[in-house]
Amino acid sequence: MSNKNEFNGDWALILGGSSGLGLATAKKLASHGMNICIVHRDRKSNLPLFEKEVSKMIAEGIEVRSFNVDAMKSESIEKVVAELSNKPVKLLVHSIAKGSVKPMYPIENALTKDDFDITSTAMGTSWYTWTQVLINNKLFSRKARNIAFTSEGNTRVWRGYGAVSVAKATLEALMRQMAMEFAPLDMTTNCIQAGATRTPSFDMIPKSDELAKLAMHRNPFGRLTKPEDVANAVYLLCKKEADWINGTILKVDGGESLR
Repeated sequence: MSNKNEFNGDWALILGGSSGLGLATAKKLASHGMNICIVHRDRKSNLPLFEKEVSKMIAEGIEVRSFNVDAMKSESIEKVVAELSNKPVKLLVHSIAKGSVKPMYPIENALTKDDFDITSTAMGTSWYTWTQVLINNKLFSRKARNIAFTSEGNTRVWRGYGAVSVAKATLEALMRQMAMEFAPLDMTTNCIQAGATRTPSFDMIPKSDELAKLAMHRNPFGRLTKPEDVANAVYLLCKKEADWINGTILKVDGGESLR
């Protein structure tokens, strides 16, 4: 089977797909014939590079739609849903990285409840919001996949990662519940736990260089995870052979989390 026909006619909706893991996933799936819809939030100065990547994907012979909007707003969701009408969504990927990396101490600049709420909504419960909207509008195709990116910060601690950690824990709880409750729709729901990966969101973590060095030391292969490593895992989960993988946190870290 040709790569170009593997997902013929199917669509992937990627939330947060203009860089990092989301963009790598879009490029991987485009190379295998899946049409791509990307929801992102970028400054104008960042758009030329992203648009260049979109052009490369279109050159693969697939369709690409992109929306530079706030994924938390109902009008943004309505706009995307209207565009996807009558398009079979094979895959929803949650890759939104919007949140606070404030520390809990000192008190003058500490995390607030609003910081937790904003981060948990963007990086956690928005996954359920989008999933529910796609279901209500009957946009998911048969054997659909629902995937979100989590991190080792779900259990390990790092100064300034508190709000994101709470969001990731929320994300994983949602994954388990959706895996059970949406199974009758013939849809699987999973999380991918990537190892430390140099992305724009990773670089925003306080002392990210130190964190990267620690991750390389811990990793049996002595390197960081690449966005392409994670994209490859998403692709594998989209294949027919992954039909029975549901409610799982798949570690894609080269063994980094072993120690």
